[in-house]
This record gives sequence, C-alpha cells and structure tokens, in this order.
Amino acid sequence: MNGKEERLPYVRMTVMTRPWETPRVNPCPQDFRVVVRIDSWESTSLYPNGHFVRVLGRIGDLEGEIATILVENSISVVPFSEAQMCEMPVNTPENPWKVSPEEERERKDLRETHLVFSIDPKGCEDVDDTLSVRTLANGNLELGVHIADVTHFVPPNSYIDIEARTRAITYYLADRRYDMLPSILSADLCSLLGGVDRYAVSVIWELDKTSYEIKTVWYSRTIIRSAYKLFYEAAQELLDGNFHIVDDIPEFRDLDEKSRQAKLEELVWAIGKLTEIARHIRAKRDRCGALELEGVEIRVQLDEKKNIHDLIPRQPLEVHETVAECMILANHWVAKKIWESFPHQALLRQHPPPQQEFFSELRECAKAKGFFIDTRSNKTLADSLDNANDPNDPIVNRLLRSMATQAMSNALYFSTGSCAEEEFHHYGLALDKYTHFTSPIRRYSDIVVHRLLMAAISKDKKMEIKDNLLSNKDLEELCRHINNRNRAAQHSQKQSTELFQCMYFKDKDPENEARCISDGVIYSIRTNGVLVFIPRFGIKGAAYLRNKDGLVISCGSDSRSEWKPGSLQRFQNKITSTTTGGESVTFHLFDHVTVRISVQASRCHSDTIRLEIISNKPYLIPDKELFHQSSLLLKSDLVKEVTRSVEEAQLAQEVKVNVIQEDYQKYCQTKGRSLYTLLEEIRDLALLDVSNSYGM
Repeated sequence: MNGKEERLPYVRMTVMTRPWETPRVNPCPQDFRVVVRIDSWESTSLYPNGHFVRVLGRIGDLEGEIATILVENSISVVPFSEAQMCEMPVNTPENPWKVSPEEERERKDLRETHLVFSIDPKGCEDVDDTLSVRTLANGNLELGVHIADVTHFVPPNSYIDIEARTRAITYYLADRRYDMLPSILSADLCSLLGGVDRYAVSVIWELDKTSYEIKTVWYSRTIIRSAYKLFYEAAQELLDGNFHIVDDIPEFRDLDEKSRQAKLEELVWAIGKLTEIARHIRAKRDRCGALELEGVEIRVQLDEKKNIHDLIPRQPLEVHETVAECMILANHWVAKKIWESFPHQALLRQHPPPQQEFFSELRECAKAKGFFIDTRSNKTLADSLDNANDPNDPIVNRLLRSMATQAMSNALYFSTGSCAEEEFHHYGLALDKYTHFTSPIRRYSDIVVHRLLMAAISKDKKMEIKDNLLSNKDLEELCRHINNRNRAAQHSQKQSTELFQCMYFKDKDPENEARCISDGVIYSIRTNGVLVFIPRFGIKGAAYLRNKDGLVISCGSDSRSEWKPGSLQRFQNKITSTTTGGESVTFHLFDHVTVRISVQASRCHSDTIRLEIISNKPYLIPDKELFHQSSLLLKSDLVKEVTRSVEEAQLAQEVKVNVIQEDYQKYCQTKGRSLYTLLEEIRDLALLDVSNSYGM
C-alpha cells in the first residue's frame, strides 16, 4: 500500500443510550459495538443516513472485538454449508479413508523409498509441506518438496471450490484461525501428518554431490507417508546435536534402543544435509541481491483460562530459513514450469522495485550512524544493509532493515498475459519468476497453481488437459480478488495482535507494574515527538515530547522526566526539548530510553498502546534478560509486506492537515486517488450482507 492506510467501507460505532431516551432502531444494550449500513448522505447534511444491522459485542470483550475486526475487513466466517460438506470425503473409525487402487497406479509411490518429514510450528494442524533428501546411486543428492494434493479433493467449480475461491485464504489471528477449507481436509486428509498415507504433488531435484547445483528436476503426483511431524525447536535441537529432545518426538517413544539410534542418525543426517543445501541456495540468491529484511512476529501465550500470560517474539532459528529456502526453491521452479507451458495464463507473484523516494528516511537514519545505504538495486541495498552494523548495538541494523521493509511495494498475484516478462521479477527474493505453490490448504492461489502444474505435466505427456484453465482475463480478475483478501488477512492479523497487546497491558497500573516499564529504541524523529520500538514486546508506537496542554518533556539530573512549559526544536536526526527555565534534553536517533507502556482506551474506536518516555537513559535490566531480549528480533520470511504505521500518520497529522487545506483552498478538492478508483475499491471490499450468526 506504499505507506498509505487503505480506506475500508465500515463504520465502527459505540451505542450509548440514556435511560430516558428511546432508540429509533431496534433496542441495543449500552456500550456495544454495532454494525450500521450507510444508505445515503445528503449534500446539505453533516451526517449520513443509515440503518442498524446487528450487534457485534460489548466494548472491550475479546469476542466482540474480534467480531469487529472481522467485519472491518469483510471477513465471513460462517460455517461451511451442507452442500459443501456433502462433497467432502469420509474418514471415520468405522469407514477409514485409504489410498485408492486407481491412484496407486497413476501416482509415483514414495512411501518405501523416501524419508519424508515435516517441520512446522508446535501444534500445527494444517501441514501443507514435507521435505526429503537422500543419496542416489551415482553419489548425487536428491532433494524433494512434497505438497498436499488439495486439488484431488477440490474439483474446479464444485461447491467447496467456489467457497474456497471466495474466502481465498485462511485467516490467522493472534489466538485463532478461520480456515479456507473444512477441517476434514485442512486438518486431516490434506494435512501431511506423520505415519499416514497422503496424496501429494512433489517437486524433486537431482543435485551435484559437492556443489549442490541442480542437474535435473521433475514434477509428479505422488503418494507419501511422512515419518516425522517435527516442530521447529525440536529440529533445531537435533541440528545442534542436542539429542535430549528425542523424548519429545512421538515417533521415537516406542522404539527399542537399537532402532531408535539408527532412525535418529538417519533423521539428523537428513536435517543437516537439508540445512547445507539451503545455505547454498540462499547464498546463490544473495549474490543476485536477495534481501534479508526485518519483522517481528509476536506469539500470544494464553493460560488454561484463555487469559493472556505473555507476549513472546518468535525465536529466530536456522531451521526456519532451511524450510523457507526449500519452499522458495519449489515456488520458483513451479513458476518457471507453468509459465513455459502457459505463457499467457499462468498465475505468478511479482514484487516491483520500490520507489527511490521511499528510501529517503532510511538513508538519513543510516547517515546519522555513519552508514551509507545504496538503494539503486536490491543487490546494492542488501550489501549496504549487511555493512550497516553497530558492534555496540545490534538493534541498529535490525531497525534499518525494518525501515527498508517499510519502503517496499506490496508483492501481488498477477496473470502473465497482463504484463511484459520483464515485469515478472520478484525484487525482494531476487528471482526472475516466482509463484505460490507450497500452501494449497490455506491459499487459493496455490490451488490455481497446482491445477496449472498438473495441466503442464499432461501437456508434456501429450495427454488431454482435464481441467479447463482460466483465461487471462478471468485469471486477472481472480488475482485482484485474492490480492484484496490477502490485504484483509494481513490487516486483520495486525489488528488482532494490537488487540492482544492492549489486553495484555490493560487494567495494569503503569506506575507500579513491572511489565509496563521497558527499554525502547528511537527509530524516527517527528515534529512533536519520536517513534519508539520496544524489542521485548515487538511494539512500535509514538512517544510525544509535547503533551496536549502544550508542555514539553524535561529530564532532570536523575534522568526522570516531567512536563514543563517550553518548546521543541527538530533537526534531521535529533530533537531538542527546551523549557522556559533553560533546561534542555536532546533525543537522538537510535537512543535507548526508558518507556512506560499503558493503554489509551476509546469508546468509539479500538484501544491503542500509549508510550511515554520516563527517562532519557536505557532501562536497566539484568544482563541475562538483556541478552535474551536482544536475540528475540527475528529474521523475517525474506520479505514482509508492511505498511507504514498508524502512529507515523498521527505524528505527521499537522503537516497533512495543512497540505489538505491548501489544496482545498486552491482547487476546492482534496488530493488523492480518483473517485472512480476509490469507488472500485469500495465495491471490492464492500461490507458483506451476512446473517445474524457468524458461526463463532
């Protein structure tokens, strides 16, 4: 969205009726979130006309706030219909699902020949992907990526296919998910669980035994039986040689000592070899300019009563990158295959180069630390970020990478018939062609790509193409819908994380509660304050240096802050607060400060995190905890599509208002996109007219 917040067609309202008033619409309890629909807006009136639709929930209640997020993003979570469920296969103790003889004849059977296993987050139910690696008779290596064959169970234009296309994606919120497909598929028959037979679509490469260069590649529908369902932390422990974790891996529990040792050695070799291969693949992309950007993924830790126990940034592990590189490799090769077979109707994913002016803040911030960031290409940017390291403060490099992420354009799905080949390039991954193939359980784009790949295989074999492929025009329309749903998924996930951050700090005394005081790093200067990043909780927000009463911050000899009359003076890389009494304090970019975290409650909008600088010195915490916090910032999954934060917009509000007023006085209209474009977006994102039940 290029740093601009997208305008969504909703109204968030708080109903507050007085005891002596009679509501004009259906009676509604006080302090509830409700949905209203705007019917008209007279040109002579300050207020629109509309009607009440339904109640979402009480303000501050978790389920009510989640329902509000869903409505704001036009996300429907109604249960799957009876007609859709009638199309689903059966897998019960009385009637267990099994591989059919016909599929055994048509598919390549890998159950006895390949050690296949998955590596996913702990508790993951929708396992899309598995991996394999083995040594061939000629000494070369064989790498396999095996993806759930969802299209076997979801025929084109079936009821469930139409529903999956409408949803377009599985929505992951901080504490829950809303599946694109019914659980019989997403958590069972399409999930590549350990120890059971499953249909897959496999991409298998033969690699040179020493250089790991790709010699051949083939694609096929397969039958697999995953040997292990590993979680990331267990795989990392095995990679590091810490074998005590074996007791936490269910597949090892009932083995005798000899069998356990043999299988353990086999699995450890496979994980180690996959990691070596992934390092080579990554190094090759790095040479072409692949970017390693920065993002913080926050996991909400709930107790048994569903109360928030902690907010935990995900630990960066090398196995995260190992799995990611294998998936990127598969996506890249599938993209090349479907484009070669269907050059005018293949679904790919493009990431255009960012506009250079968006890098201005990154360049200026790096300059303040003595670094030069060359943004002429992804290669020069990647090299510059690698060199911009402050040995005394590793967070500096991570914040610079975060700023580079904010400057990026969004990656988007597109049909290859709609643009020239030179526009296919994926800037962040440094690949000429890229698509999404590896997550068909949770992304409809991947289902389309699977159908294209199967059609390409049939074309190579001179066989009849079973599925009717989408034309370029129809595919382009579908891509537009999927892109809209992806934005809704990203926005709802961000909103839900912010909701839980607020709930974590809500009702806590910010003056005395230890969790409310933390170390923060200034990463941007504004006219009336600074933007601060809290590593411990992954929070970014505004800290104002001038309050609503016009007082400015002052820090005494003990470094504690208070509000006094005075003025602010902003410079390129610092801001100075000077009181009328002559006291002065300067805040520089990348300064560590002590921040108090509280919640700014609102009856008409969602609650927000409020940050207040209480000392211009770093927050003193034990060395052990400091080390832990500094290691919590993780590498992103190579490219995060992020927008500039709402806090930045708030701090720049004064400037924006002046620009709008000037434009209005001169042209009698505000600056921005055309009315036609805006109406088209509203049409695409229109509020769904749903029933009273959301199936929650």
